[in-house]
Amino acid sequence: MFHDRQELTALISSRICHDLVSPLGAISNGLELLTMTGQPDGPEMDLIGQSVDSANSKIRFFRIAYGNAPNGSTLAQGEILSVIRDYFKDNRITAAWHPAREVQRRDVKLIFLAIQCLENALPYGGQIDINFDNGEWVLGASNPKLRALPDLWGLLEGQEMAEPLTSEHVQFGLLAMLTQWRKPALSVTVGDAAIVIRL
Repeated sequence: MFHDRQELTALISSRICHDLVSPLGAISNGLELLTMTGQPDGPEMDLIGQSVDSANSKIRFFRIAYGNAPNGSTLAQGEILSVIRDYFKDNRITAAWHPAREVQRRDVKLIFLAIQCLENALPYGGQIDINFDNGEWVLGASNPKLRALPDLWGLLEGQEMAEPLTSEHVQFGLLAMLTQWRKPALSVTVGDAAIVIRL
């Protein structure tokens, strides 16, 4: 009997992302074949191509954020930069990854969930910076127009929510669950124009 529900959920996410990659790849190949056969370019083809690229970039990001992260598994800096760049392509949010190092996949999973939390607070765009300082990951989001999410930021620090969690904010619940036993504990500092998550 498989008892680790947390790992089982991650495996389900990995399976969904894995199974979606093939049909999206087939669509990309189909578009390439149409181009090779002389099919004229047009707004319809461009829209399909952009949609496929967007879906692929999200799946790559989600696979790390929500998928399985085995002990000892690492991600190279180049791959992390590539996933973040593609995820925020054509977005009003810019994200900068500063550490020049290989990172444990489990750490990247937490960081990507934190990035999604910060993304939710930036409906008008903004900047997200990811740093590693004195053994601690520090993620900051800045914009003069931040979305106020007091219940959700409180959830990350172990507080109870007044309303049930929605699918739009599932990253907050998962990040809170995965970091509840960490020492030092995850902390959030919310200002008028900036939010900082330390984990």
